[in-house]
Amino acid sequence: MEPAATAEPILIEQAPAASGLRPNILSPTETLAQSISAIAPTTTPALTIPLVFALAGNGTWLAYAFAMGAVLLIAFCISRFARHKSGPGSLYLYATSSLPPLASGVAGWALLLAYTITGASVSGGFILFANILLVQMTGHAVNAALLGSICVVACTWIAYRDVQVSAELMLWMEVASVVAILIVMVLLLWRHGLHFDHAQIGLHGVKASGVRLGVVLALFSFVGFESATALGDEAINPLLTIPRAVVRSAFFAGLFFIGCAYLETFGMAQAHDNLGTSPAPMHVLARLVGIPWLGWVIDVGALVSMFAATLGCITAAARVLLRMASDGIAHPALARTHHKNATPHLAVLLIGLVMLLPVAILAARGVSGADIYGWLGSLAVYGFLTTYGLACIGLPLYLRRVHTLSNGTVALSIGAAVAILLALAGTLWPVPDPPYNWLPYFYLVYLALGVGWQLWATRKHAIA
Repeated sequence: MEPAATAEPILIEQAPAASGLRPNILSPTETLAQSISAIAPTTTPALTIPLVFALAGNGTWLAYAFAMGAVLLIAFCISRFARHKSGPGSLYLYATSSLPPLASGVAGWALLLAYTITGASVSGGFILFANILLVQMTGHAVNAALLGSICVVACTWIAYRDVQVSAELMLWMEVASVVAILIVMVLLLWRHGLHFDHAQIGLHGVKASGVRLGVVLALFSFVGFESATALGDEAINPLLTIPRAVVRSAFFAGLFFIGCAYLETFGMAQAHDNLGTSPAPMHVLARLVGIPWLGWVIDVGALVSMFAATLGCITAAARVLLRMASDGIAHPALARTHHKNATPHLAVLLIGLVMLLPVAILAARGVSGADIYGWLGSLAVYGFLTTYGLACIGLPLYLRRVHTLSNGTVALSIGAAVAILLALAGTLWPVPDPPYNWLPYFYLVYLALGVGWQLWATRKHAIA
Protein backbone atom coordinates (compact mmCIF):
# COMPACT_ATOMS: atom_id res chain seq x y z
CA MET A 1 0.00 0.00 0.00
CA GLU A 2 2.33 2.74 -1.24
CA PRO A 3 1.29 5.89 -3.10
CA ALA A 4 1.40 5.60 -6.85
CA ALA A 5 4.33 7.99 -7.34
CA THR A 6 7.19 5.92 -5.99
CA ALA A 7 9.81 6.71 -8.59
CA GLU A 8 10.69 10.18 -7.32
CA PRO A 9 14.20 10.63 -5.93
CA ILE A 10 14.66 10.12 -2.22
CA LEU A 11 16.35 13.04 -0.52
CA ILE A 12 18.01 11.79 2.61
CA GLU A 13 17.92 14.29 5.46
CA GLN A 14 18.66 12.20 8.51
CA ALA A 15 18.48 13.71 11.98
CA PRO A 16 21.89 14.24 13.51
CA ALA A 17 23.47 11.41 15.42
CA ALA A 18 23.90 13.89 18.25
CA SER A 19 20.31 13.15 19.26
CA GLY A 20 21.82 10.49 21.49
CA LEU A 21 19.27 7.82 20.60
CA ARG A 22 20.47 4.35 19.68
CA PRO A 23 20.45 4.15 15.86
CA ASN A 24 19.25 1.29 13.64
CA ILE A 25 17.97 -1.04 16.35
CA LEU A 26 14.28 -1.40 15.48
CA SER A 27 13.29 -3.88 12.79
CA PRO A 28 10.45 -3.12 10.35
CA THR A 29 8.14 -5.25 12.48
CA GLU A 30 9.07 -3.41 15.66
CA THR A 31 8.60 -0.08 13.89
CA LEU A 32 5.14 -1.18 12.75
CA ALA A 33 4.40 -2.26 16.33
CA GLN A 34 4.77 1.35 17.51
CA SER A 35 1.92 2.54 15.28
CA ILE A 36 -0.26 -0.51 15.96
CA SER A 37 0.10 -0.16 19.72
CA ALA A 38 -0.73 3.55 19.63
CA ILE A 39 -3.93 2.73 17.71
CA ALA A 40 -4.81 0.12 20.38
CA PRO A 41 -7.01 -1.89 17.99
CA THR A 42 -8.56 -4.07 20.69
CA THR A 43 -10.27 -1.09 22.29
CA THR A 44 -12.36 -0.39 19.19
CA PRO A 45 -14.52 -3.58 19.21
CA ALA A 46 -14.91 -3.36 22.98
CA LEU A 47 -15.59 0.37 23.42
CA THR A 48 -15.79 2.43 20.23
CA ILE A 49 -17.83 0.34 17.78
CA PRO A 50 -20.84 0.22 20.15
CA LEU A 51 -20.71 4.04 20.35
CA VAL A 52 -20.60 4.34 16.56
CA PHE A 53 -23.50 1.88 16.26
CA ALA A 54 -25.61 4.07 18.54
CA LEU A 55 -25.28 6.78 15.87
CA ALA A 56 -25.04 4.89 12.57
CA GLY A 57 -26.93 1.66 13.28
CA ASN A 58 -26.66 -0.76 10.37
CA GLY A 59 -24.37 1.77 8.68
CA THR A 60 -21.61 1.28 11.26
CA TRP A 61 -19.46 -0.69 8.83
CA LEU A 62 -19.94 2.08 6.24
CA ALA A 63 -18.91 4.75 8.76
CA TYR A 64 -15.67 2.84 9.35
CA ALA A 65 -15.15 2.44 5.59
CA PHE A 66 -15.42 6.21 5.11
CA ALA A 67 -13.14 6.80 8.10
CA MET A 68 -10.60 4.38 6.69
CA GLY A 69 -10.64 6.24 3.37
CA ALA A 70 -9.98 9.56 5.08
CA VAL A 71 -7.21 8.13 7.24
CA LEU A 72 -5.52 6.54 4.23
CA LEU A 73 -5.43 9.93 2.48
CA ILE A 74 -3.69 11.37 5.53
CA ALA A 75 -1.42 8.32 5.79
CA PHE A 76 -0.28 8.68 2.20
CA CYS A 77 0.58 12.34 2.82
CA ILE A 78 2.56 11.46 5.92
CA SER A 79 4.31 8.57 4.18
CA ARG A 80 5.42 10.89 1.37
CA PHE A 81 7.09 13.09 3.98
CA ALA A 82 8.55 10.03 5.72
CA ARG A 83 10.26 8.93 2.50
CA HIS A 84 12.26 12.17 2.53
CA LYS A 85 12.97 12.90 6.20
CA SER A 86 13.48 10.93 9.38
CA GLY A 87 14.39 11.75 12.94
CA PRO A 88 12.89 11.97 16.43
CA GLY A 89 9.92 14.28 16.58
CA SER A 90 7.42 12.66 14.26
CA LEU A 91 5.09 15.05 12.43
CA TYR A 92 6.67 17.98 14.23
CA LEU A 93 9.85 17.34 12.24
CA TYR A 94 7.89 17.51 9.00
CA ALA A 95 6.21 20.78 9.99
CA THR A 96 9.53 22.44 10.82
CA SER A 97 10.87 21.53 7.37
CA SER A 98 8.21 23.39 5.41
CA LEU A 99 6.10 25.70 7.58
CA PRO A 100 6.89 29.01 9.31
CA PRO A 101 8.29 28.69 12.86
CA LEU A 102 5.02 29.63 14.51
CA ALA A 103 3.04 27.00 12.56
CA SER A 104 5.65 24.33 13.23
CA GLY A 105 5.53 25.24 16.91
CA VAL A 106 1.77 24.75 16.88
CA ALA A 107 2.33 21.32 15.32
CA GLY A 108 4.78 20.40 18.08
CA TRP A 109 2.55 21.48 20.96
CA ALA A 110 -0.52 19.90 19.35
CA LEU A 111 1.22 16.56 18.80
CA LEU A 112 2.70 16.58 22.29
CA LEU A 113 -0.76 17.00 23.79
CA ALA A 114 -2.22 14.40 21.42
CA TYR A 115 0.16 11.63 22.47
CA THR A 116 0.23 12.54 26.15
CA ILE A 117 -3.52 12.85 26.58
CA THR A 118 -4.16 9.75 24.49
CA GLY A 119 -1.91 7.85 26.90
CA ALA A 120 -3.93 9.22 29.81
CA SER A 121 -7.16 8.31 28.02
CA VAL A 122 -6.23 4.67 27.45
CA SER A 123 -5.07 4.49 31.06
CA GLY A 124 -8.72 5.15 31.89
CA GLY A 125 -9.58 2.15 29.72
CA PHE A 126 -7.00 0.15 31.65
CA ILE A 127 -8.82 1.06 34.87
CA LEU A 128 -12.15 -0.02 33.39
CA PHE A 129 -11.05 -3.46 32.22
CA ALA A 130 -8.81 -4.12 35.22
CA ASN A 131 -11.73 -3.68 37.59
CA ILE A 132 -14.04 -5.75 35.37
CA LEU A 133 -11.58 -8.64 35.69
CA LEU A 134 -10.88 -8.06 39.38
CA VAL A 135 -14.58 -8.03 40.27
CA GLN A 136 -15.06 -11.26 38.33
CA MET A 137 -12.11 -12.97 40.05
CA THR A 138 -12.31 -11.57 43.59
CA GLY A 139 -15.68 -9.86 43.87
CA HIS A 140 -13.99 -6.55 44.71
CA ALA A 141 -12.82 -3.54 42.73
CA VAL A 142 -9.51 -1.81 43.36
CA ASN A 143 -9.07 1.93 43.81
CA ALA A 144 -9.19 3.47 40.33
CA ALA A 145 -6.47 6.03 40.99
CA LEU A 146 -4.15 3.24 42.14
CA LEU A 147 -4.80 1.17 39.01
CA GLY A 148 -4.20 4.17 36.74
CA SER A 149 -0.98 4.95 38.57
CA ILE A 150 0.26 1.37 38.21
CA CYS A 151 -0.39 1.47 34.46
CA VAL A 152 1.36 4.80 33.82
CA VAL A 153 4.30 4.17 36.16
CA ALA A 154 4.98 0.71 34.72
CA CYS A 155 4.87 2.03 31.15
CA THR A 156 7.14 4.93 32.08
CA TRP A 157 9.69 2.53 33.56
CA ILE A 158 9.69 0.35 30.42
CA ALA A 159 10.03 3.37 28.10
CA TYR A 160 12.84 4.70 30.31
CA ARG A 161 14.76 1.45 30.09
CA ASP A 162 14.82 0.39 26.44
CA VAL A 163 12.88 1.35 23.30
CA GLN A 164 13.54 -2.07 21.74
CA VAL A 165 12.04 -3.87 24.72
CA SER A 166 9.12 -1.45 24.49
CA ALA A 167 8.53 -2.26 20.83
CA GLU A 168 8.70 -6.02 21.36
CA LEU A 169 6.28 -5.86 24.28
CA MET A 170 3.84 -3.73 22.32
CA LEU A 171 3.93 -6.11 19.38
CA TRP A 172 3.16 -9.26 21.35
CA MET A 173 0.57 -7.53 23.50
CA GLU A 174 -1.40 -6.38 20.48
CA VAL A 175 -1.06 -9.71 18.63
CA ALA A 176 -2.52 -11.56 21.61
CA SER A 177 -5.38 -9.08 21.93
CA VAL A 178 -6.37 -9.09 18.27
CA VAL A 179 -6.16 -12.88 17.97
CA ALA A 180 -8.69 -13.31 20.79
CA ILE A 181 -11.19 -11.07 19.01
CA LEU A 182 -10.59 -12.75 15.65
CA ILE A 183 -11.32 -16.14 17.19
CA VAL A 184 -14.78 -14.95 18.24
CA MET A 185 -15.43 -13.39 14.84
CA VAL A 186 -14.34 -16.50 12.92
CA LEU A 187 -16.46 -18.74 15.14
CA LEU A 188 -19.39 -16.39 14.60
CA LEU A 189 -19.05 -16.84 10.85
CA TRP A 190 -18.60 -20.58 11.19
CA ARG A 191 -21.68 -21.02 13.38
CA HIS A 192 -23.98 -18.84 11.27
CA GLY A 193 -22.60 -19.44 7.80
CA LEU A 194 -21.05 -17.21 5.15
CA HIS A 195 -23.93 -15.06 3.91
CA PHE A 196 -24.67 -11.37 3.52
CA ASP A 197 -26.49 -9.50 6.27
CA HIS A 198 -29.12 -7.80 4.12
CA ALA A 199 -30.02 -5.33 6.88
CA GLN A 200 -26.46 -3.98 6.83
CA ILE A 201 -25.80 -4.24 3.09
CA GLY A 202 -29.15 -2.55 2.38
CA LEU A 203 -28.53 0.05 5.13
CA HIS A 204 -31.97 -0.57 6.61
CA GLY A 205 -33.04 2.22 8.95
CA VAL A 206 -29.81 4.17 8.39
CA LYS A 207 -29.84 7.98 8.26
CA ALA A 208 -27.15 9.97 6.46
CA SER A 209 -26.71 12.23 9.49
CA GLY A 210 -26.10 9.22 11.71
CA VAL A 211 -23.42 7.87 9.39
CA ARG A 212 -21.76 11.32 9.25
CA LEU A 213 -21.56 11.54 13.02
CA GLY A 214 -20.46 7.91 13.13
CA VAL A 215 -17.57 8.65 10.77
CA VAL A 216 -16.27 11.34 13.13
CA LEU A 217 -16.35 8.95 16.05
CA ALA A 218 -14.85 6.14 13.93
CA LEU A 219 -11.87 8.37 13.14
CA PHE A 220 -11.03 8.30 16.85
CA SER A 221 -10.20 4.60 16.46
CA PHE A 222 -7.30 5.37 14.10
CA VAL A 223 -5.40 8.13 15.89
CA GLY A 224 -1.79 7.21 16.57
CA PHE A 225 -1.29 5.33 13.28
CA GLU A 226 1.50 7.78 12.42
CA SER A 227 3.47 7.34 15.66
CA ALA A 228 6.12 5.15 13.98
CA THR A 229 7.46 8.41 12.51
CA ALA A 230 8.73 9.29 16.00
CA LEU A 231 11.33 6.49 15.71
CA GLY A 232 13.28 8.03 12.83
CA ASP A 233 16.66 7.71 14.52
CA GLU A 234 16.07 4.22 15.92
CA ALA A 235 14.42 2.38 13.02
CA ILE A 236 16.47 0.36 10.55
CA ASN A 237 16.35 2.02 7.11
CA PRO A 238 13.81 4.60 8.34
CA LEU A 239 13.11 6.19 4.95
CA LEU A 240 11.69 2.84 3.83
CA THR A 241 10.33 1.15 6.95
CA ILE A 242 8.55 4.15 8.50
CA PRO A 243 6.44 5.08 5.42
CA ARG A 244 5.39 1.45 5.12
CA ALA A 245 4.53 1.24 8.82
CA VAL A 246 2.36 4.37 8.62
CA VAL A 247 0.31 3.20 5.63
CA ARG A 248 0.12 -0.46 6.65
CA SER A 249 -1.01 0.28 10.21
CA ALA A 250 -3.83 2.48 8.88
CA PHE A 251 -4.78 -0.07 6.20
CA PHE A 252 -4.81 -3.20 8.36
CA ALA A 253 -6.44 -1.42 11.30
CA GLY A 254 -9.15 -0.20 8.93
CA LEU A 255 -9.84 -3.69 7.61
CA PHE A 256 -9.97 -5.03 11.17
CA PHE A 257 -12.38 -2.29 12.29
CA ILE A 258 -14.70 -2.67 9.29
CA GLY A 259 -14.82 -6.45 9.77
CA CYS A 260 -15.48 -6.15 13.49
CA ALA A 261 -18.16 -3.50 12.94
CA TYR A 262 -19.98 -5.71 10.43
CA LEU A 263 -19.72 -8.91 12.45
CA GLU A 264 -20.54 -7.32 15.81
CA THR A 265 -23.67 -5.76 14.33
CA PHE A 266 -24.65 -9.08 12.74
CA GLY A 267 -23.88 -11.12 15.85
CA MET A 268 -25.73 -8.84 18.26
CA ALA A 269 -28.79 -8.98 16.00
CA GLN A 270 -28.60 -12.79 16.08
CA ALA A 271 -28.43 -12.61 19.89
CA HIS A 272 -31.42 -10.21 19.92
CA ASP A 273 -29.35 -7.65 21.81
CA ASN A 274 -28.67 -3.98 21.10
CA LEU A 275 -25.04 -3.29 20.27
CA GLY A 276 -25.43 0.40 21.07
CA THR A 277 -26.61 -0.19 24.64
CA SER A 278 -24.97 -3.49 25.59
CA PRO A 279 -22.39 -3.02 28.40
CA ALA A 280 -20.35 -6.03 27.26
CA PRO A 281 -20.95 -6.90 23.57
CA MET A 282 -17.93 -9.18 23.29
CA HIS A 283 -19.28 -11.29 26.17
CA VAL A 284 -22.61 -11.58 24.36
CA LEU A 285 -20.87 -12.69 21.17
CA ALA A 286 -18.65 -15.16 23.04
CA ARG A 287 -21.75 -16.78 24.54
CA LEU A 288 -23.40 -16.77 21.13
CA VAL A 289 -20.58 -18.87 19.65
CA GLY A 290 -20.74 -21.24 22.60
CA ILE A 291 -17.46 -20.30 24.28
CA PRO A 292 -18.42 -17.80 27.03
CA TRP A 293 -14.99 -17.79 28.62
CA LEU A 294 -13.61 -16.13 25.48
CA GLY A 295 -15.38 -12.96 26.61
CA TRP A 296 -13.05 -12.80 29.58
CA VAL A 297 -10.06 -13.57 27.37
CA ILE A 298 -11.01 -10.57 25.25
CA ASP A 299 -11.28 -8.43 28.37
CA VAL A 300 -7.74 -9.47 29.25
CA GLY A 301 -6.73 -8.62 25.70
CA ALA A 302 -8.35 -5.19 26.00
CA LEU A 303 -6.52 -4.61 29.27
CA VAL A 304 -3.23 -5.54 27.64
CA SER A 305 -4.01 -3.35 24.63
CA MET A 306 -4.64 -0.36 26.90
CA PHE A 307 -1.29 -0.94 28.58
CA ALA A 308 0.47 -1.23 25.23
CA ALA A 309 -1.18 1.97 23.98
CA THR A 310 -0.05 3.86 27.08
CA LEU A 311 3.48 2.63 26.49
CA GLY A 312 3.35 3.57 22.82
CA CYS A 313 2.14 7.09 23.61
CA ILE A 314 4.91 7.67 26.16
CA THR A 315 7.49 6.44 23.65
CA ALA A 316 6.23 8.77 20.91
CA ALA A 317 5.58 11.81 23.10
CA ALA A 318 9.05 11.67 24.66
CA ARG A 319 10.68 11.81 21.24
CA VAL A 320 8.53 14.74 20.17
CA LEU A 321 9.56 16.55 23.35
CA LEU A 322 13.22 15.68 22.76
CA ARG A 323 13.05 17.24 19.30
CA MET A 324 11.28 20.34 20.59
CA ALA A 325 13.95 20.74 23.26
CA SER A 326 16.67 20.41 20.62
CA ASP A 327 14.97 23.25 18.70
CA GLY A 328 14.85 25.48 21.76
CA ILE A 329 11.07 25.33 22.24
CA ALA A 330 11.26 23.20 25.40
CA HIS A 331 13.87 23.17 28.18
CA PRO A 332 17.29 22.07 26.87
CA ALA A 333 17.64 19.40 29.56
CA LEU A 334 14.82 17.44 27.88
CA ALA A 335 17.05 16.90 24.85
CA ARG A 336 19.41 14.71 26.87
CA THR A 337 19.48 10.93 26.52
CA HIS A 338 20.44 8.30 29.06
CA HIS A 339 24.14 7.37 28.85
CA LYS A 340 23.39 3.63 29.07
CA ASN A 341 19.82 3.12 27.86
CA ALA A 342 20.06 5.66 24.99
CA THR A 343 16.49 6.78 25.69
CA PRO A 344 15.23 10.35 26.24
CA HIS A 345 14.96 9.55 29.94
CA LEU A 346 14.14 13.01 31.26
CA ALA A 347 11.49 13.54 28.60
CA VAL A 348 10.04 10.09 29.39
CA LEU A 349 9.82 10.92 33.09
CA LEU A 350 8.16 14.27 32.46
CA ILE A 351 5.65 12.78 30.00
CA GLY A 352 4.86 10.01 32.48
CA LEU A 353 4.19 12.55 35.23
CA VAL A 354 2.01 14.77 33.05
CA MET A 355 0.13 11.70 31.81
CA LEU A 356 -0.46 10.46 35.35
CA LEU A 357 -1.88 13.68 36.78
CA PRO A 358 -5.23 13.86 34.93
CA VAL A 359 -5.82 10.13 35.36
CA ALA A 360 -5.13 10.20 39.10
CA ILE A 361 -7.12 13.40 39.68
CA LEU A 362 -10.18 12.33 37.71
CA ALA A 363 -10.16 8.82 39.19
CA ALA A 364 -9.80 10.22 42.73
CA ARG A 365 -12.85 12.43 42.08
CA GLY A 366 -14.90 9.37 41.19
CA VAL A 367 -14.88 9.67 37.39
CA SER A 368 -15.24 6.23 35.81
CA GLY A 369 -12.58 4.65 33.63
CA ALA A 370 -14.96 4.77 30.66
CA ASP A 371 -15.50 8.52 31.11
CA ILE A 372 -11.77 9.15 31.49
CA TYR A 373 -11.29 7.27 28.23
CA GLY A 374 -14.00 9.26 26.47
CA TRP A 375 -13.23 12.74 27.81
CA LEU A 376 -9.48 12.68 27.41
CA GLY A 377 -9.59 10.77 24.13
CA SER A 378 -11.88 13.40 22.62
CA LEU A 379 -9.50 16.15 23.74
CA ALA A 380 -6.52 14.35 22.20
CA VAL A 381 -8.25 14.17 18.82
CA TYR A 382 -8.00 17.96 18.43
CA GLY A 383 -4.24 17.68 18.70
CA PHE A 384 -4.07 14.91 16.13
CA LEU A 385 -6.33 16.68 13.64
CA THR A 386 -4.30 19.88 13.98
CA THR A 387 -1.02 18.11 13.33
CA TYR A 388 -2.39 15.99 10.48
CA GLY A 389 -3.74 19.12 8.83
CA LEU A 390 -0.45 21.00 9.12
CA ALA A 391 1.44 18.01 7.70
CA CYS A 392 -0.92 17.85 4.72
CA ILE A 393 -0.48 21.59 4.11
CA GLY A 394 3.28 21.38 4.53
CA LEU A 395 3.82 18.44 2.16
CA PRO A 396 3.34 20.26 -1.17
CA LEU A 397 5.32 23.24 0.16
CA TYR A 398 8.25 20.99 1.01
CA LEU A 399 8.14 19.01 -2.24
CA ARG A 400 7.97 22.21 -4.27
CA ARG A 401 11.08 23.44 -2.47
CA VAL A 402 12.97 20.27 -3.40
CA HIS A 403 11.51 20.25 -6.94
CA THR A 404 9.58 16.97 -6.71
CA LEU A 405 6.01 18.29 -6.46
CA SER A 406 3.44 16.63 -8.72
CA ASN A 407 -0.22 17.30 -9.46
CA GLY A 408 -1.09 14.00 -7.80
CA THR A 409 0.51 15.12 -4.55
CA VAL A 410 -1.40 18.42 -4.65
CA ALA A 411 -4.67 16.53 -5.14
CA LEU A 412 -3.75 14.12 -2.35
CA SER A 413 -3.00 16.97 0.06
CA ILE A 414 -6.23 18.78 -0.79
CA GLY A 415 -8.28 15.60 -0.31
CA ALA A 416 -6.67 14.88 3.04
CA ALA A 417 -7.13 18.49 4.21
CA VAL A 418 -10.82 18.43 3.27
CA ALA A 419 -11.29 15.15 5.17
CA ILE A 420 -9.66 16.70 8.25
CA LEU A 421 -11.83 19.83 8.07
CA LEU A 422 -14.98 17.70 7.80
CA ALA A 423 -13.87 15.63 10.79
CA LEU A 424 -13.13 18.76 12.81
CA ALA A 425 -16.53 20.24 11.93
CA GLY A 426 -18.16 17.02 13.07
CA THR A 427 -16.61 17.37 16.54
CA LEU A 428 -17.97 20.92 16.89
CA TRP A 429 -21.47 20.67 15.38
CA PRO A 430 -23.95 19.74 16.62
CA VAL A 431 -22.66 21.10 19.91
CA PRO A 432 -21.96 18.11 22.20
CA ASP A 433 -23.07 17.80 25.80
CA PRO A 434 -20.81 18.81 28.71
CA PRO A 435 -17.93 18.29 29.30
CA TYR A 436 -17.27 17.64 25.61
CA ASN A 437 -18.46 21.13 24.64
CA TRP A 438 -15.67 22.63 26.78
CA LEU A 439 -12.85 20.62 25.22
CA PRO A 440 -12.23 22.90 22.19
CA TYR A 441 -11.79 25.90 24.51
CA PHE A 442 -9.41 23.99 26.76
CA TYR A 443 -7.42 22.96 23.70
CA LEU A 444 -7.21 26.53 22.37
CA VAL A 445 -6.03 27.83 25.76
CA TYR A 446 -3.35 25.12 25.82
CA LEU A 447 -2.17 26.05 22.32
CA ALA A 448 -2.10 29.73 23.23
CA LEU A 449 0.08 28.99 26.25
CA GLY A 450 2.40 26.82 24.17
CA VAL A 451 2.78 29.42 21.44
CA GLY A 452 3.27 32.13 24.06
CA TRP A 453 6.08 30.11 25.60
CA GLN A 454 7.63 29.60 22.17
CA LEU A 455 7.56 33.33 21.37
CA TRP A 456 9.10 34.15 24.75
CA ALA A 457 11.84 31.53 24.33
CA THR A 458 12.60 32.74 20.80
CA ARG A 459 12.85 36.35 21.94
CA LYS A 460 15.01 35.43 24.89
CA HIS A 461 17.37 33.46 22.61
CA ALA A 462 17.57 36.38 20.13
CA ILE A 463 18.47 38.83 22.90
CA ALA A 464 21.13 36.45 24.25
